[in-house]
Amino acid sequence: MEIHYLFGVLVVSFLAVTILFRSKAKKMITDNKVASAPVASTALAAPVDGSPEGADIIVVGAGVAGSALAYTLAKDGRNVHVIERDLKEPDRIVGELLHPAGYLKLVELGLQDCVEDIDAQRVLGYAFFRDGNATKLPYPLQKFASDVAGRSFHNGRFIQRMREKVSSLPNAQLEQGTVNTLLEENGTVKGVIYKTKTNGQELMKKAYAPLTIICDGCFSNLRRTLCSPKIDVPSCFVGMVLENCKLPFPNHGHVIFADPSLILFYPIGSTEVRCMVDVPGQKIPSVVNGEMTNYLKTVVASQLPPELYGPFIRAIEKGNIRSHPNRSMPAVPYPTPGALLLGDALNMRHPLTGAGMTVALCDIVILRNLLKPLQDLHDASSICKYLESFYTLRMPVAFTINMIAGAMHKVFSGSPDKVRNEMRRVILGYLNLAGVFSAGPISLLSGLSPQPLIDVVVHLFAGTIYAVFSLIAPFPSPNRIWILACVIFDACRIIFPMVKAECCKFSLQQWFQLITRQIPI
Repeated sequence: MEIHYLFGVLVVSFLAVTILFRSKAKKMITDNKVASAPVASTALAAPVDGSPEGADIIVVGAGVAGSALAYTLAKDGRNVHVIERDLKEPDRIVGELLHPAGYLKLVELGLQDCVEDIDAQRVLGYAFFRDGNATKLPYPLQKFASDVAGRSFHNGRFIQRMREKVSSLPNAQLEQGTVNTLLEENGTVKGVIYKTKTNGQELMKKAYAPLTIICDGCFSNLRRTLCSPKIDVPSCFVGMVLENCKLPFPNHGHVIFADPSLILFYPIGSTEVRCMVDVPGQKIPSVVNGEMTNYLKTVVASQLPPELYGPFIRAIEKGNIRSHPNRSMPAVPYPTPGALLLGDALNMRHPLTGAGMTVALCDIVILRNLLKPLQDLHDASSICKYLESFYTLRMPVAFTINMIAGAMHKVFSGSPDKVRNEMRRVILGYLNLAGVFSAGPISLLSGLSPQPLIDVVVHLFAGTIYAVFSLIAPFPSPNRIWILACVIFDACRIIFPMVKAECCKFSLQQWFQLITRQIPI
């Protein structure tokens, strides 16, 4: 009992020091608002071939990010030309979970009705299962309106609803075509070259606009000219749909800590539950020759809660087993006049936490706010310099969500290593303390934290203190101290490379501004 009191005192002391530091720092620095870009020529770009009259912005891709962005910009009065490779309803096994922060951004963008009439399900939090024990971790939604919650759904239905919203605006043109190349002139992107069909005949067209925004997803073929992609594929998801399956905790995402990796369950309809099995590595058992069926039945099924075993086996026998590579890529863009990357084309994190759409919608709100005061986008160099602040402003939410997703996968991917097992035990023990110790991390993971950089530091510090007490109390021994040192060292090996990859482009001054909230988040 005394140990718990001492632990509480240390955590409270650290919080007090953090608050004091922030108040002092705010007095030391002056407000440094992001300067507006200068406005240059008022001449409109001449339409050529496929370019609609007076297009202000070309959006490449009409997935979640592209459709939401196009609707937002067109609603603000911009003439938007959207070019999407395939306008049929997508059929994907990812992009099916939207966190509460993502739903709040939908509301802010006027797109909340896109989760209506698609049999979307409310998601109220997570449930973790390990060694037969369950831990329920609800989203901290007490301060929000009753409609605020996560949503899960069929990805294609959601995207089609957003495309309908785009098509409803007279100043938005939604066209099917495949963008092959960016049109460049003296290092400035002027538009795109794309392939489309007219009366059954393939045509190559050009479209011009002062600003081109690339939102062509995780398999983007345009990002290489605009960033330095360092893509990692640590695992693959194998997905199935379980029908008429009752989850142990309704309206919650379920995470099973299994061997060799994690298993996810979440509702995507009133009678459907998505199952995602994380398979480490890029080579997975073959679906065609039956290796995958055998793997799922012999390795995975026995580790599931009893309520899920039967529906899982029936889904395997029904077939329709699909896979998707789990990609992660830090945002390392080249500032390019006339062009910008957004969504998975810019930045990816392991989809384990289902936070990709939430990050994209947060980015769209930031970009919309930056573009709103600009009447003219033709001074490409000045606009490019101005929009560099976008990457700074998106960093707090994107970085914390990316880091949690990557760290969670690395830690909880099954490993017989004793140190990694101790780390898992410490993390779950910390979450089981409940109160702020569970609400804080879930708030960070879901994008609800109002000050993510401060909160992530607080919980890393508090978690370290908990690890010390958990691993060496009540009586320190050389072996326990050694395990503690190994756990801390292993945690650093996981976290520091992600921090370096995501944040190396920021100066110390930018970090200080972000942490002290000089730059509004």
